[in-house]
Amino acid sequence: MEALYQKSGLVLQTDGLGDPAAVKALQHDLRKLGYLRAGIDGVYGSGTAAAVKALQYDLLNNDGGGTDGRSPIGLSACNQKTGGGTAVTKIDGMLDQDLAQIVVQLVGEPKIGLMPRAPDVKAANASAMAALAAMSNTTAPPPFIAAMVVQESNGCHYHVPAPGDEDTYVTVGLDRNDKDHPERITSRGYGLGQFTFFHHPLSVAEVESHVADPAGNVANAFAELRDKFDHFVAGKSGADDRAVEHPALPLRLCRYPKSDPRYMRDCKACALAARRRDITRGTPVYIGSSASYQPTQYYPSADYPGVPVRADFPCDWPYAARRYNGAGVNSYHYQARILRNLLR
Repeated sequence: MEALYQKSGLVLQTDGLGDPAAVKALQHDLRKLGYLRAGIDGVYGSGTAAAVKALQYDLLNNDGGGTDGRSPIGLSACNQKTGGGTAVTKIDGMLDQDLAQIVVQLVGEPKIGLMPRAPDVKAANASAMAALAAMSNTTAPPPFIAAMVVQESNGCHYHVPAPGDEDTYVTVGLDRNDKDHPERITSRGYGLGQFTFFHHPLSVAEVESHVADPAGNVANAFAELRDKFDHFVAGKSGADDRAVEHPALPLRLCRYPKSDPRYMRDCKACALAARRRDITRGTPVYIGSSASYQPTQYYPSADYPGVPVRADFPCDWPYAARRYNGAGVNSYHYQARILRNLLR
């Protein structure tokens, strides 16, 4: 069955002349394939053009490999015209009929896992957060994971569409960190916890286990946060803020023993009991540091009122949460937001 964007001689591009129904159909398929970040509105804007450019790049270069595994197919092997010859020869963000045919073929390829869509976004997102709250995993504290999820995806496993937008697919974050090829998507984060894959496309099994399933989606976050706690808080590779604020203390997992039902689950109470401080632009990231909170590419504001004081927590998870986001000033922005999210 032909798609609405398959029509002899039709070319879709950012000129505002495309049939909105055809553009919407293309946006749906680009979303299913993991190329469009968000927005199904019938307008062939910069986001849709960027998605097409990313697909064109992959058809020219992506053999299916990645630092975390291989894809079920190599997209460069799909760069063929129906009658023979190469379909895509340049990256221009325009959809012609040779590329349209490839998009339809990829959507129909049984080896490729397509992005799931929610019929009721509000209910699906509430269910996903409820599933996270009910998880028995205490590898790391579920309240910290929930606070991080709010930061990563605003607590939305599925995209919440604006008026005029039909996008109810799983939330996806697209990184383009290749300076030599800015059109290339280097990694994708999916769902609540923005579970990240570096290979593309995903298999059906990968989508089912780590994209569609909220519990599977955040499982990696538990393991990664615990790794940061175990290896990047104290010691040679430890956190600078923790080294200043609690230099003599051993790692503190939780104030409660494992036998207590509050074990690694009463984090909101600890956040409420902590003193609060107002962080503004220029506030040192810790006492004596030459670095301070400043606006960055990812955090345009450096003002955070009412942040629970991390040093008041009877555990070291505030420091682990920062190291989850790496190091440097961006990690301190991240930490401040996580600590405030705990109060929700």
